[in-house]
Amino acid sequence: MKRASKPQYTDHSILRRIESDRSGRAFSAGDFATLGSPAAVRKALERLTKAGRLRRIRRGFYDRPRSHPLLGETAPDPMQLVRSVMKNTGAQWQVSGAYAANQLHLTEQVPARIVVLTNGVPRKIALGKLTLDFRRAAPRNLLGAGKSSGLVFQALRYLGKDQVTPAVVARLQREVDPATKQELAKLAPKMAAWLRPFIQQITAS
Repeated sequence: MKRASKPQYTDHSILRRIESDRSGRAFSAGDFATLGSPAAVRKALERLTKAGRLRRIRRGFYDRPRSHPLLGETAPDPMQLVRSVMKNTGAQWQVSGAYAANQLHLTEQVPARIVVLTNGVPRKIALGKLTLDFRRAAPRNLLGAGKSSGLVFQALRYLGKDQVTPAVVARLQREVDPATKQELAKLAPKMAAWLRPFIQQITAS
């Protein structure tokens, strides 16, 4: 049996590692550092992209193209790219604004710009027609960062006092899990005064 060449072995090793990861996340060259030299990994990623086995999302980041029976090849998952960008940075981050509200089904608006608040490096990343806008934020605006409680906090901040209706509160009462409610109750004293009554209602049940 003919033995695979070193470049082929690197290609196959990268694909096996990606296929074994069920998260659907984006990958960077650094994720494959144990599979070869930086130059060998970079070349392998280039070959796999050219062959259509991988998709280059942006410089340095790749994912596995996925097909839908009706829609064809699906677009990259923006949140998987955000997680990959922030991985190993040590920085806190949390999506905010319209995207946070959309993720909690509080609005049907799908923004063309996803704002990510962070205490790390600000940057902007184009993902097709979508822009990921990483903005530096003060600690008071990063309460619950990286947790479901942070997503609720950001969604309520986006809606504002006049748009947090009884229907919004009732929905969050039903859908927020008990652990997140406990976390929100702990964070409430650090939130703006107008938010606290809503948090009390959401966490009361």
